[in-house]
Formats: sequence, structure tokens, C-alpha cells
Amino acid sequence: MFLGFAVIGLTILTDQLSKYWIYTHLTAGQPIVFGDYFNLVKVWNTGVSFSMFSNYGHLGAIVLSVAALAVCAFLLRWMLKETDKIKIISLGMIIGGAIGNVIDRVRYEAVLDFLDFHYAQYHWPAFNVADTCICIGAMILIYLEIINGQKKGLTTK
Repeated sequence: MFLGFAVIGLTILTDQLSKYWIYTHLTAGQPIVFGDYFNLVKVWNTGVSFSMFSNYGHLGAIVLSVAALAVCAFLLRWMLKETDKIKIISLGMIIGGAIGNVIDRVRYEAVLDFLDFHYAQYHWPAFNVADTCICIGAMILIYLEIINGQKKGLTTK
């Protein structure tokens, strides 16, 4: 149980510290360029992934925060029952990332994104540490479920 809460705390801390640095050191529209494929930018996302549902203002921030916290409650319950350490770490990353983004929505009614990967004029939507942890945690859980399904003979080859 301690492991999961430690991962949640570390994820939130890392996310919020990185966002604080970006918030205090970058100006919107003035990226820090690191070569041909990566920039640090200051972008506010009022929606969810890829700025979906971004036109709902204060109400949108509340609805998205409540939905994220409901998912966190479900995942926390799963994490507390889980015995597999890798799944506990993955769930902690997802929960911590979701809470990190909820903190932003409560404080600013938007999430601060700053990692900007691109090729030529094509940019992947900017994201942050919380988003990264959510994606990595989810990918690990999906991978483990696929592997467990194959071991149990539940999937076809």
C-alpha cells in the first residue's frame, strides 16, 4: 500500500514542480527550442486530451475534475486490493497524473502543458508530466493484461 501512495505523491510532486517551473520561467508564445524535434512551451488546455471539450469554461473545469476524481476513486480502490507491484506502480502513476491535472483545473480552470514534440511543421499536441504518467501507467496495465490473457489462453495468436 505504501508503494502506491509513494508513486502517487511522487507523480503529483514531479508534475506540479515541473509546471511551476514552466509557469514562472516561460512566457506564452516564446518557446525554448531544443533542436529540430522538441520545444518547451507554455500552453493552457481548458479541455482534456487534444483540447477536446475546451469550450465549456468554469463548468467544464468542474465537470472534468469531478469525472477525473471519480475515476481516481475507482483506481484507488483497485490499487488498495492489488498485490502485483508493477500494477500498483502503474495505478499510482495514473492516479497521481489525474490528480496533478485536477490541481491545475481547480487553480486555473485549465491544465498547463509544456512538452512539445514536432517534426517540421507537424506538432503533436503539447502535454505535461501528468499526461505522461497517465499514458505510461495505462500502457503498462494494458500490456500486463494482454500478457496475463495469453498465459490464461484468453487471446488468440
